[in-house]
Amino acid sequence: MSLAGTEPHLAGSTVWRWLRFSLAWLGRSTRRRLHFALTLASLSGGVVLEAFRWHAWRRPVRAEFWRSLRTALAGGLIATTFVAALIGIGMVFQALYWLHVAGQEDIAGTILVTVLLREVTPILIGIILLGRSGTVILSELGHLQMSGHSRAIRALGIDPFLLLVMPRGVAGALAGYTLGIVFLLVALVVGFVTASLLGALSGSLWSFLDSILRATAPIDFVIFPVKMLTIGLTVATTTALTALTIREGDSIGRLIARGFMRGMLVIMVTSGLLSLAA
Repeated sequence: MSLAGTEPHLAGSTVWRWLRFSLAWLGRSTRRRLHFALTLASLSGGVVLEAFRWHAWRRPVRAEFWRSLRTALAGGLIATTFVAALIGIGMVFQALYWLHVAGQEDIAGTILVTVLLREVTPILIGIILLGRSGTVILSELGHLQMSGHSRAIRALGIDPFLLLVMPRGVAGALAGYTLGIVFLLVALVVGFVTASLLGALSGSLWSFLDSILRATAPIDFVIFPVKMLTIGLTVATTTALTALTIREGDSIGRLIARGFMRGMLVIMVTSGLLSLAA
């Protein structure tokens, strides 16, 4: 029996098996890394859809929503005001001062809108929400998952998504938008007052705010609310999903660290994608 052609056939089958193994490994790796992102996207979309269905807002869900909203607003308001005051002195005042020195006061509104409104405010508010209400969500839902109370909720016929995730997502979105407005106003007012006291700016506060509004493009009135609402929503859903998918042997400390890193990544990606969309 002739063995001619056997070696090329074996070599071809070996190459084919190696190619199939490589593609399978690549597929498993990609699917594993995209699993969290795809689950997060579907979870956030589910929060938006269920938020507009009145039958989803039963009394326990409403109570959880108001409690989460109070936690996010009350916990983030002091931090938002303090950070905004620092940004007002360190960014707004510095921009006004050096533009005054250079004789370019007319472009102050454009610069502040481009930097402060479009980029700095959404990212810093997202970090504040993540550090305050995000850690609360990780701790609360992590304890529920570790103690088995989430399984007890399912056994009672209650949808954990409607009770645990949806009200926190809506509360996070509203808190993000509200704190974003507070942050902008405090930063601009503090920067204006500092610049006026040091002689770097003349005119009234209203004329200064009017210059900011005139420098704001129509698309900014759409992108800014969408950014704040989306970042607040994704911070809440990211931390909730991280807590509800806790791994065996995890502690609350490790869970909070993992949720914080995921939340930071989601904030940066969301802000960057929406900035590109503008």
